[in-house]
Amino acid sequence: MRGEENKQAPLFSYISQEDRIPADHPLRSIRTMADEVLEGMSKRFSDLYSEVGRPSIPPEQLLRALLLQILYTIRSERLLMEQLDYNLLFRWFVGLTMDDPIWVPTVFTKNRDRLLDGDIAELFFKGVLGVARENKLLSDEHFTVDGTLIEAWASQKSFQKKGNPSSQRDDPGNPTVNFHGEKRANDTHESTTDPDSRLYRKGPGKEAKLCYMGHVLMENRHGLVYDGCLSLATGTAEREEGKALVKRIPNRRNHRVTVGADKNYDTRKFARAMRRLKVTPHVAQKRSSAVDGRTTRHLGYKISQRKRKLIEEIFGWVKTIGLMRKTRHRGRERVGWMFRLALALYNMVRVNNLLAPV
Repeated sequence: MRGEENKQAPLFSYISQEDRIPADHPLRSIRTMADEVLEGMSKRFSDLYSEVGRPSIPPEQLLRALLLQILYTIRSERLLMEQLDYNLLFRWFVGLTMDDPIWVPTVFTKNRDRLLDGDIAELFFKGVLGVARENKLLSDEHFTVDGTLIEAWASQKSFQKKGNPSSQRDDPGNPTVNFHGEKRANDTHESTTDPDSRLYRKGPGKEAKLCYMGHVLMENRHGLVYDGCLSLATGTAEREEGKALVKRIPNRRNHRVTVGADKNYDTRKFARAMRRLKVTPHVAQKRSSAVDGRTTRHLGYKISQRKRKLIEEIFGWVKTIGLMRKTRHRGRERVGWMFRLALALYNMVRVNNLLAPV
């Protein structure tokens, strides 16, 4: 018997929003973890807001919305608000009821800027790392460090000589720029769109791009992000920031610590710096290497060389899922804030998978 279409929608729904979300949906455990971390940040949120005036968007809802934007690779705030309008799963995760009005995209952006000005991403990252530590998922002895390029939100046309911007008038929005034969360098040129970005190429024969450099310190037991930061893209940034990240490892002088890395870190200066920090450098060897058989003969070195490749999974996730292949923000501070939040969310997903029942 053919069913007939009922074109008149019912006035009320007798199924709650909570019941519409499957009990085994992966966002449930991520929401539980996020709520636990956000509860510990309540005092910091109170310090960011005035005690008088009109109530703003709750910061907990703002952060949950940003987590959704990263997790589902939503490229703009406008699309995020559109999803929040009709997606019951997104409403439930953020903490909105079915009847709550959706924020105007510009209002969402203005309120988000207050979080960007604070150390919220840092606190959230540490909170997620604390959850991993409570569940004994972290190693305090064996690590890997590496860096990756993050393309800036700026075009090659914006990279112009300092103090002498282009005077092309044919199209103010997208002028014709001919830089053929012109020698361009970061010392003499800068981007008019994002002055913090740097022209950099990964290697010989590769194209030069305006970009930043993201750095990650990974623990080797489960491939979780132990620490991370963002820097200007320079030829020595990987090693300099790598040393800075290793310095922040707690209690490294009380037990043996190893740090694996690729061939770019195989320099005598980096190896000496690691040994001064009481850290054994398990770097991949070049033809003329800074590490010798005293280090490479141990089984731990071979394990570090195998484990260090896991860090590429972090970079792959952050770029393909976490919206960091080409950043949507400008300025080192904002790009670094979003990079830190993306790393925190990667840890949340990873911890959720590790703790899931088999």
